Amino acid sequence: MPEFFLELFSEEIPARMQNAAAVELQRRCLHALQFLKPTGANIFFGPRRIGFTAQVNADDRAGKSDFVESVGPREGAPDAAIDGFLRKHGAERSELIIENGKYYLRRRLAASSAQATILAELPRFLGGLPWPKSMRWGSGGDFTWVRPLRRIVCLLDGEVVPFTLGPVTAGNVTEGHRVHGPGPFEVFSAAVWEEKLREHRVIADQAERRAKIAEGIAAEAAKLGLSVAPDDGLLDEVTGLVEWPVVLIGKIDPEFMELPPEVRELSMKINQKYFALRDAAGKPAPHFAFVANLAADDEGKAIIAGNERVLRARLSDARHFWALDLKTPLDALLPKLEKITFHAKIGTQRQRADRIGALAKEIAEQLGADGYESKQAETAGLLAKADLVTGMVGEFPELQGIMGGYYAERSCHGWDGPLVGQAIRTHYQPKGPSDAVPVGVVAVAVALADKLDTLREFFAVGEKPTGSGDPFALRRAALGVIRIILENKIANFDLGVICFEAEGLLEFVLDRLMVKLRNEGQRYDILAAVFAVSADGNLTRLMKRVDALEAMLGTEDGKNLLAAYKRAANILKIENAKDGPHQGAPEASVFVQEEEKSLAAELNNADLAPLLAVENYEAAMSRLAILRPVIDAFFESVTVNADAPELRRNRLRLLARFTGAVSQVADFSRIEG
Repeated sequence: MPEFFLELFSEEIPARMQNAAAVELQRRCLHALQFLKPTGANIFFGPRRIGFTAQVNADDRAGKSDFVESVGPREGAPDAAIDGFLRKHGAERSELIIENGKYYLRRRLAASSAQATILAELPRFLGGLPWPKSMRWGSGGDFTWVRPLRRIVCLLDGEVVPFTLGPVTAGNVTEGHRVHGPGPFEVFSAAVWEEKLREHRVIADQAERRAKIAEGIAAEAAKLGLSVAPDDGLLDEVTGLVEWPVVLIGKIDPEFMELPPEVRELSMKINQKYFALRDAAGKPAPHFAFVANLAADDEGKAIIAGNERVLRARLSDARHFWALDLKTPLDALLPKLEKITFHAKIGTQRQRADRIGALAKEIAEQLGADGYESKQAETAGLLAKADLVTGMVGEFPELQGIMGGYYAERSCHGWDGPLVGQAIRTHYQPKGPSDAVPVGVVAVAVALADKLDTLREFFAVGEKPTGSGDPFALRRAALGVIRIILENKIANFDLGVICFEAEGLLEFVLDRLMVKLRNEGQRYDILAAVFAVSADGNLTRLMKRVDALEAMLGTEDGKNLLAAYKRAANILKIENAKDGPHQGAPEASVFVQEEEKSLAAELNNADLAPLLAVENYEAAMSRLAILRPVIDAFFESVTVNADAPELRRNRLRLLARFTGAVSQVADFSRIEG
């Protein structure tokens, strides 16, 4: 099959935009070429180019404009008529045009006119390629692109498809590396394009460039007995910054190794895109790795020296902020928080600090902390936001909490510096699904207080997430609360005590737990069933109950018991609608079959409350499973809707008692399957 190839060559494209732009380019190309049935699509992206290639079905490439037209309803016709026309032709409304202001017209390319397809469709789809930021340049026109567009290569089976996009007309000429391979050259296919770019010192394939960088850093670091600190995000970004990667290693002056490693490494990453290295013990090494975009004649010595000078200046600034911040004790910064508004409806950061401190103490006490730990939790909660007004956090907002931890350790004013510092350092955790949760009663109390205060206050003022909108990251805060509790196996913490003042908050947290279970492939429906009969704010206890019920439902007894419950519930629903509800204790004197008597006898022993009260969920589930054989026998031998009214009524009451016994554990109607 013929190959379609497209390259859009421009000035430097920001690394963060390349991947999304290439994916969108592929989507638009596939849509524009849909009548040519493209297959085997692939994309390329890098600092100065994005590209697309695919195999297409194109029998005729003579460039004929061969169109097939279908005339539809008159302009202004009812939507039903237009929709019928679209259904008939398998078309979308966006494909319709209005011919001479009278009739809707669907114009499609004949399958044999490949170049006509491209010329007619592609410029329209590419012209509106979205960029987070774009620009105009040159002498005129409304065409915008992320950076000035310089060349377009568009080939169909090696022949140029000369469409025009903005100021550029497509051809078969591109360029290589600015330094190592300057000047234009011709290409005739995607394979030739990749080969010639490599000759001109450009690795077109982003995956190959990424692997070359990762392997190069590991190899160069290993020569010094070092390893690289993993950072996939930085690796992706650097891959988008270079076309011909050359890995180099620089040194860090010993005086800067006294800075907190987070400060040093964040400055290297954010400002210079350097990779941090580790020694054999896993500790920060006085070296850094970086990637140049050219191979220098002196093996990179001048480039290394220049980057070391730049880093020295960056770290000197960081050391200045560090020394300046250490002059002021952390608690002395609290008055400055009064000038920072957290939210117009909620108040200042100082008011928030007071709430977090009080809540952290309350939570610590609920977790069983002694008086000393409760006091440290209160102090850490109060000081958790104080580093927001430090110079270092002003320069590097990503270090919130981390710097507060360091400053707390160095400014002990009647508190346990290391304990308070650790709690402050980790109180934002977990920040994402791969982030660890805080451990230890003080750190856990402060992290929970921070997140629960956010949730409680925003719910109180009516700022709740709606649909996909969550501007205050309340879903993330709720998930953080869940992970902290469950991963620490906290058995004595009741969210209901903390959340009762905010309407709907406990249900919101439980909903996040259900979403978490669903994303992990677990039985979220069982959680909904358990929560329906026991609105328990103790998540650990709730999950123990869920796990026990899930284990039972995984057995044959459990599956059959669930089926029997649903059958009984359906019968009761129908019969209650006629003359119900059928409540009250069944009368033993009315039983006429042994299966009725056996079921009633087992139900008399089915009070699970004592077992549930002591959290012996496994025993409760085992006791419930005993009902399975007698309910099976009942349904097999007993006619519930007997002709005799007293028999029917008594048997319906027996079924109601059965569903009630099962419902002590969960609302089985919410369980799927």
